[in-house]
Amino acid sequence: MLEEVFREQWARVFASLVGYTGDVDVAEEAAQEAFAVAAERWSREGPPDDPGAWLVVTGRNRAIDRLRRERAHAQKIRLLDRPEPVEVTMDGTTIPDERLELFFMCCHPALAAEAQVALTLRALGGLSTAEIARAFLVGEETMKRRLSRARAKIRAAVIPFAVPRREALPARLGAVLAVLYLIFNQGYGDARAGLAAEAIRLCRVLLGLMPAEPEVAALLALMLLHDSRRAARVRDGEIVPLAEQDRGLWDTAQIREGLGLLDRALARGGGGAYTVQAAIAAHQAEERIDWPAVAALYDRLGELTGSPVVALNRAVAVAETEGPQAALALVDALDLDGYRYFHSTRAELLRRLGDVEGARAAYDRALGLTVTEAERRFLARRLRELRTGPQAPG
Repeated sequence: MLEEVFREQWARVFASLVGYTGDVDVAEEAAQEAFAVAAERWSREGPPDDPGAWLVVTGRNRAIDRLRRERAHAQKIRLLDRPEPVEVTMDGTTIPDERLELFFMCCHPALAAEAQVALTLRALGGLSTAEIARAFLVGEETMKRRLSRARAKIRAAVIPFAVPRREALPARLGAVLAVLYLIFNQGYGDARAGLAAEAIRLCRVLLGLMPAEPEVAALLALMLLHDSRRAARVRDGEIVPLAEQDRGLWDTAQIREGLGLLDRALARGGGGAYTVQAAIAAHQAEERIDWPAVAALYDRLGELTGSPVVALNRAVAVAETEGPQAALALVDALDLDGYRYFHSTRAELLRRLGDVEGARAAYDRALGLTVTEAERRFLARRLRELRTGPQAPG
């Protein structure tokens, strides 16, 4: 019971306490103490009618206790003038939902990207420091220092716990969405399902808080459409390209939901980068992919982002419409030598053109840059296949 409540209520309780105390450290300690009290008391007395409100009030009591102990801090004394919170029965509307403010505080542009990700997972996801460290393949002490620096930065820079002004909202919302997509990609690309699922869950929370924002719906659509293919992406420990995946393993419920969210984003005037990417993913979910339409969407995405990685992905679509030679010319014009997918894409195009030696060299370069075992196995198999003899042009 408590584990489920923690999962559902941590972010709301923590956000409420940050808004009440104005101090991330005090709020986190108070929230942890509130859940500890709940674990002990609810096991004897059963849960209250409104667990979230109970936890917020209990956390406020604990925060006031700590602030009394630190009354030498003049900026905090003002809190002691407030009426002492007491544990009372509250309905859900009594405690404001301040998770949206928490999203924007965690993803403030004054914080480094790695700090934004760690804070979002800790504050809104409720993940422990150890869990976040494991997810990002760093030591727990390293992650602990990263979180401590982020909290110190919030205090030093006086980062506000607030939704940005209307004119600043689009840019700031973009930072929040970028952090969520980074978390998703970290989990999806490295087959860490828990991290990708957490990004999807947090995006659902954000959509509930900002239902009128088309790019929030589009990002959730994009995540769901990609995640629907998770079961088919790896076979026998090896990554499986889209064209070779068993579509029977795709999650049709996620695809339906993703398509519905894309329609919702478009109906609300969505035309940003996440809407375009979701539209591409929607085409890829079709039995027969409309590659000219995908290439056109990548053209639009390139205009929005100016990213050479987008240009690389467009070249893959061009290979399906105009052939590998035309695609290779586009790829070779890109400056992406340190990017593993640049070399694996070149290798595939050279393989299709029958350039065995060129393909081997490109596969070797990609293999040297690859960090996941599933991709490593795929590239190694491609290399073994090339050693058996020249491949017919594709």
